[in-house]
Amino acid sequence: MPNPTEAAGRSGRRAQAARNDSAIVDAARAVFLDDPKAPVSAVASRAGVGISALYRRYGGKEDLLRQICHDGLRRYLAQAQQALAADDGWQAFISFLRRLVDADLHSLTVHLAGSFAPTPEMAADAARASELAALVTRRAHESGRLRADVAASDIVLILEGCAAVRYPDAERARLLRRRYLELQLAGLDTAGPATGSATGLPGPPASEEEIGRRWR
Repeated sequence: MPNPTEAAGRSGRRAQAARNDSAIVDAARAVFLDDPKAPVSAVASRAGVGISALYRRYGGKEDLLRQICHDGLRRYLAQAQQALAADDGWQAFISFLRRLVDADLHSLTVHLAGSFAPTPEMAADAARASELAALVTRRAHESGRLRADVAASDIVLILEGCAAVRYPDAERARLLRRRYLELQLAGLDTAGPATGSATGLPGPPASEEEIGRRWR
């Protein structure tokens, strides 16, 4: 008969390991987006775990980079699938872009591309992501709202441009990224400003102090 105490102990250790893993991944994303050259020890410190706990789960920095980028890729796939499930191709398209900007997924590409060797599974997911993005874009074209000369690859660079907007205050950075996405959407829409932005752009424009602060 199983020992209840031992079973509870194993369950508790698994739960703690899961919490540690989540904390490590979240910390790695924050640390490496801030400084791609940061050491693994900085991740352990931010996650509040010992370096040995980190190395029990990941072989090193490259493994961590692969993990956080693959997590971001999976989240992108989920957002694309959600967009394809919507009825209105144009609304699905702009909602898709807004969700991606709010999630700040393309910062991973901007800051970490080329810093690790992707696995075959990652390569397959990346190919699938491109296919789904092309489908989302095609449905936006079919709606008659997306400019005919816009390609799915244009959307990638628009999202990377939004991701390049950084600011120490996370909420302010989110508003600035959303503001400049809405400016881009207005240029993509054959009918004028994107639906939902007619009441004005999100947040005020960047101030001179905010622009200058990036250099300090």
